Amino acid sequence: MSDITARGYTHPEVLVSTEWLAAHLTDPNIRIVESNEDPLLYAAGHIPGAVEVDWTRDLNDQVVRDYVGREAFEALAQRSGITRDTTVIFYGDKNNWWATYAFWVFQLFGHTSARILDGGRKKWEAEGRPLTRDRVTYPASSYTAPERDDVTIRAFKEYVLQHVKHGGQLVDVRSPAEFTGEKTHMPEYPQEGVLRGGHIPGAKSVPWARAVNEDGSFKDAAALQAIYQGEKQLDPEQETIAYCRIGERSSHTWFVLTYLLGFKNVRNYDGSWTEWGNSVGVPIAKGAE
Repeated sequence: MSDITARGYTHPEVLVSTEWLAAHLTDPNIRIVESNEDPLLYAAGHIPGAVEVDWTRDLNDQVVRDYVGREAFEALAQRSGITRDTTVIFYGDKNNWWATYAFWVFQLFGHTSARILDGGRKKWEAEGRPLTRDRVTYPASSYTAPERDDVTIRAFKEYVLQHVKHGGQLVDVRSPAEFTGEKTHMPEYPQEGVLRGGHIPGAKSVPWARAVNEDGSFKDAAALQAIYQGEKQLDPEQETIAYCRIGERSSHTWFVLTYLLGFKNVRNYDGSWTEWGNSVGVPIAKGAE
């Protein structure tokens, strides 16, 4: 933990190191959660004691394009053996894309005792730390959640429209080619149905992966400040909205701005370009900033 504390983050307590987690694998007060893009990874090997949270099955409503409601979230926590007092440690592939996404959804239900494993699955594996194929189960817990908070850290399309009209700060965390409109999908990924390419007017382009080092760990505060505040001139005191394609990459940037840099008011627009690029009556911009 000392290395993390020394990096100058506003809230270093939201990260745990691989060393710390290795020493706390049997701690009854924590629950390790793996959340990946690749659904085969967990079964192929995961950190001992970790439960799986599948973003499509466990976090998203299966009928409405939205997140699960209070009752479904309570059921997820209960079958994972999580109580309101449990500290949940999230990690996953893609430098913690889906780990921060799951972390963000847990914040919608007020579970603030949550952390991210710095470096995620990539760093854990690179260090040769233990993995197991055993699918762990825990006794069902008692868990009561508040109603989902769709106001504090989440933005909807109409809210973003007003934000744009008032010249508010936006961060587009997609690839440069997606931002300019050259592509309507991530490199090496299929086109997923968006009709128009480009970006939300006024958005700054900061691809999400610029926030991480080669080993998957987060860059220190000085390096992050140089990108977001120095290069892109974003004001930590002003409201900021982050977006990507469906809200997964932008949850990573939301985490960086909120916890590592201490931006005062950051929202994740989870509708993101899949919604914006298909919507009638909303403006888009093309090309570089």
